[in-house]
This record gives sequence, C-alpha cells and structure tokens, in this order.
Amino acid sequence: MGLAKTEMFTDEQNEISLFAKAFGHPARVAILQQLFKIDGCYCGDLVTEIGLAQPTISQHLKELKYLGLIKGNVEGTSVCYCIHAENWTKMKVIMAQFLDQDLPKEGCCS
Repeated sequence: MGLAKTEMFTDEQNEISLFAKAFGHPARVAILQQLFKIDGCYCGDLVTEIGLAQPTISQHLKELKYLGLIKGNVEGTSVCYCIHAENWTKMKVIMAQFLDQDLPKEGCCS
C-alpha cells in the first residue's frame, strides 16, 4: 500500500493546509465570526443567526472542532461551542509566518 498523500509533506505544510480548510467555506467563516462576537453559543443559535439548516451547521461545527479551532462543552442536552483560544493563537502564528513570506526582488516571472 502506498503512502497517504499527506505523508509526503511536512507537518507544517499539513497544519497550514488544515487551518486553511477552516476558511474554505463561507459558513465556517460565519460560524467563527459569530462565536467571536458572542463568545460561545449553541448550534440552534447559529442556525437562527446564520440561516442554514441545523444539519449543515452541525457538519461545519464538527469540521471546525476536528480542525481544533473550536471546542464544545456539554450543557444538559445541548453543546455550547466557543473558540479554542490556544489553538486559535497557534494557528495565527503559523499562518502569519506563512503569509508573511516576501517575494524575491527579481524572479523568473519579472
């Protein structure tokens, strides 16, 4: 059996790719913005605020949680979601380093 494609790349490259995936859908961006705005909420609140179906919001929450950018606390029969502060800070550092690269003064496309 061959290597998984992700094994061909460095840990940093895989991390950048995963973090970028969080911003790969406008619903996930809207969810993150809403969580920052109100510092935590329930899936039903996001359904009302964003206007997408509950299963769609749940799927995006699941993806954001898998990526480590949010976390959820069970409160009764509901889950309250919030930004995972430590991972958010880590993501900002990694992405800033990646995005802060400068182009060479003269390249092959000059």
